[in-house]
Parts: sequence; C-alpha cells; structure tokens
Amino acid sequence: MMKLVGPLAERDRWEATHCSIAKAVELVGTRSAILILREAFYGATRFDQFARRVGITDAVASARLKELTEAGVFSKVPYQEPGQRVRYEYLLTDMGRDLFPVVMSLMQWGNEHLQPDGAPLTITDASRNPVRVGVVTGEQKTLDPEDVEVRVNRSRR
Repeated sequence: MMKLVGPLAERDRWEATHCSIAKAVELVGTRSAILILREAFYGATRFDQFARRVGITDAVASARLKELTEAGVFSKVPYQEPGQRVRYEYLLTDMGRDLFPVVMSLMQWGNEHLQPDGAPLTITDASRNPVRVGVVTGEQKTLDPEDVEVRVNRSRR
C-alpha cells in the first residue's frame, strides 16, 4: 500500500478531513453520474440522449445534470432546431474532461475483473495501439501503490 509520510505516518493521530476523494465521490459517485459521464465521452450532449442511453428517468437525469452543471463539470448551451423551442446541450468543460482517466480507469478495471468472457469494448489510439490508464511519474514510469508516498501539502493554508 501507499506509504504515509511525516505526520500522516501515525494513522490514529489524524483524520482525513477535507478529503479530495470524498469530495469527488460526493459529486460523481452515483451510478447515474458516472454513466452520464461515460455517455458524454461517447459523444452524447442532449438531455434525452443521456436519459435514454443511461436508462434513467427524466427526473434523475435532470437532477444529475443540474448537479454536474452547477459543479462545473458540464456547461449548459442553448440550441434550437428549426420550428422548435430552445433546448440545451450539455458540454463537458475542462473540469469535466479531466474526469476522462477516471472513467477509463473504471472501464479498464471492469474489463479486467468483471468480464469473464472478455471486455465488450477495446480502447485504442488512432493507430490501434491499446490504451491503458495508470499512475505514472513525469518520466512515464508506471507506479504501483507501494511506490507512492503521501505527504501533507505544506503549501495549503
């Protein structure tokens, strides 16, 4: 497991307050939120696409898209088809696009551990090279949990 360093080494002497993982899970930790993100990365932008493709009610889609938009994951942009009323598209913001490795990690984990007959989809780059998500250093060295140290961020005030 990861090595806790400095004041974090004494696990019973500190609490994980202001935990970034907890905050992220609070925002995107529901099944519907993750699957809405999946569909956004697959190209969905319209309310009815999200509700239908995720298999959720309009009420759940509305609540989830509202939460994700208010948090800054999506921007809500008006569009109007000829003869129709104004509607809205939901476009991933930079904050939302930064969730790409999270969604791909869940897919990768599911492919490896929950699909005994093999992955239903293959993820590649444009040259058809397989794509994997991992924790890497700036030098592109892949790390395991045992290779990582966790420290208190002294610059946070």
